[in-house]
Amino acid sequence: MIDLKAKPFFLHDEDIRWVEETLTSMTLEQKAGQVFCPMGFSADPGLLRHLVNDIGVGGMMYRPGFAAEIQDTHRTIQSLAKIPLLLAANTERGGDGLAFEGTSFGQPMAAAATNDPENAYRMGYTACTEGAALGLNWSFAPIVDINYEFHNPITNVRTFGSDVERVIACGSAYMRGARENGVAVSIKHFPGDGVDERDQHILTSVNSLSREEWDESFGKVYSTLIEQGAETVMVGHIALPAYASEEERYLPASLSSSIMTGLLRDKLGFNGLISTDATPMVGFTTAMPREKAIPTAIAAGADMILFNKDLEEDYRFLLSGLENGLVTEERLNEAVTRILATKAALGLHKKQKTGTLVPEQEALSVVGCEKHRAWAKEVADKAVTLVKDTQGLLPISKEKFRRVYLNVIQKDMSPDNPVVQAWKELFEKEGFAVTVRDRRVSITVQDMGDIPGMSDEKKALMHEMYRPIGEAREAYDLYVYICNMENASNNTTLRLNWNVAFGLGDDAPWFVSEVPALMISTAYPYHLFDAPMLRTYINAYAGTADFREPVMDKLMGRSAFTGVSPVDPFCGREDTKQ
Repeated sequence: MIDLKAKPFFLHDEDIRWVEETLTSMTLEQKAGQVFCPMGFSADPGLLRHLVNDIGVGGMMYRPGFAAEIQDTHRTIQSLAKIPLLLAANTERGGDGLAFEGTSFGQPMAAAATNDPENAYRMGYTACTEGAALGLNWSFAPIVDINYEFHNPITNVRTFGSDVERVIACGSAYMRGARENGVAVSIKHFPGDGVDERDQHILTSVNSLSREEWDESFGKVYSTLIEQGAETVMVGHIALPAYASEEERYLPASLSSSIMTGLLRDKLGFNGLISTDATPMVGFTTAMPREKAIPTAIAAGADMILFNKDLEEDYRFLLSGLENGLVTEERLNEAVTRILATKAALGLHKKQKTGTLVPEQEALSVVGCEKHRAWAKEVADKAVTLVKDTQGLLPISKEKFRRVYLNVIQKDMSPDNPVVQAWKELFEKEGFAVTVRDRRVSITVQDMGDIPGMSDEKKALMHEMYRPIGEAREAYDLYVYICNMENASNNTTLRLNWNVAFGLGDDAPWFVSEVPALMISTAYPYHLFDAPMLRTYINAYAGTADFREPVMDKLMGRSAFTGVSPVDPFCGREDTKQ
C-alpha cells in the first residue's frame, strides 16, 4: 500500500485527488509511458512532442549544456506535456551538472575533506538553486556510496568517503540544500557501491557484505536518509547476495524483488519513488534478455526506468510484458501512482496551472553567481590534504629548488595539454624554471639496441635510462608529479602506469633517494598504493583552477593544509606511510 499522506509525499487531499484523477484518466499505454525517463539528446520540438505526447514519458534528463539553451528546452518540454515531467540532472557536485556555466565544488569528496558538513549543504544548495533556475526538479544526488574498496574506479572522489557517519552527515546536508530549493533528491546507488573493485557500468558488480555488515553501514545510511524524507532512491546494477533469494543471489538489484521490494520497501520502509540506474549499462543488460528485463524491473519494484537502448523498443517491451503477464497492471498502477505523487509533492501540478514550471530567463543570474563561486573556492582551500611529508620537504621555494621537472600523468600525454600548461604557468609564476616531461615518447624492448634512425627524443630517453647518478642529481632540484587520473564510467582501473622499460627512466620515481620529489593527486586519492616511495604526497580531489591555486599557496607556505582525508589514503598498508 502507498500512503500518500506519509513521508516522503505529505500530500493534502487536493493533491491526492489530482493523483487519483490523473491515474484514472490514463490509458494503459499512457501509464506505460510514464515509467520511462530517457536521456535528452535534442531540443527539436517535433522530437520532444513525440516523447511527451505520443509516448508520454514521465521524466527526462539532459547532460550539461549552455544554461539558456537548457532552460529553453525544459520550457518547451513542460509546455508540451499534459502531465508535467520530472526533469533531472547529475548535480552531484554543483550546478555544473546541468549548465556549463554552473558552479562546481570539485567533487563530493572535496566537500567531505573540509570536515564540515555545511559545505555539503552549500554544494547541494548551489546545485539545486542553479538547477532549479533552468527548470530542474529532480537531482540525481547525493551519492551515498561508501568507498570501502580503494581499487574501485568509479566511486572514490564521487563519494563522501569511507566513514559511515561522515557519509550520513554530508548526504543529509546535501538533501537539506536541495529541499530548500524545491528539488527532489535521488539517493544512490542502492544497495551500495564501493565494496566491489569493479564498475557496474561494465558488469553486475557485487556488494559482498554480510547482513550484519550491510545493516551497520549502507543500511544505516539509507535508513537515516529515508527517515529524513529522501524523495527517491536510485537502485544500481549491484547484486547483494546477503539479502537476495537464492535464485536472485547475483541478479542486479535493479531486477531483484528481494532487494527493491523485500529490503528497500519492506525492511527499510521506503514509501517513495524507486528509479533504476541507467539501463543501457552492462550490469543491467547482461542479466536477462531486454524484452524480459524491462517489465521485470517494474514487476520487481522499480517505478521508473532510467535511460534506454531504444525508447520505442523498451516501450513495446513493457506493453508486451503487460500483455503476457510478466508485470501486472496493478503493479504498473502502483509505479505510476508514486511517479504522480512525487510530482504532486513538488507542486508540479500547481506550477503547471500558473505557468511557473520553468522560471523566466532572468532566473539564470544565479547560475555561477559570486556567492556560489566564493563557497566553492572556500571548499577548495579547506579540502586540500597533506597526506604525508616524511622528508620535511615543505614549504618549497625557488631558492631551494629552482629547477623543477614537471610530470603530469593523465589520459592526454601531450605537454601542450591545457592542464599541463596551467601547472607549468603556476610554477613559473613563482620563479621556478620548469621542464615538462613529454609522456608521448616511450622506450620498448625493441628500442634497446643501436637502431639506425632512432629519433632524438628516444635517444634522449635511452640516455636518461643509463646516465650516471651524478648527472641525474645535476639536472633538476625538484621532481613534481601531478596525477590527474579522473574517475569515469567504463574504467577498469586507475592504477599508475610508468612510461618506462624495465623500470628505467625518469617517468618512474626511481630517483627519490637522489632528487627531492613530491606527488599531487588532483583526483584519485589512492596513488600511494603505486607510489609508496614518494615521501611527500598531497590529495587535492579535483584539478580545476579553484583547486590548483590553493595547492600552490600551500606548497609555498602561504597557506596551511587543513583538509582531513575522508578515506584511508595509505590503502591499509604500512609501507605507504614511510
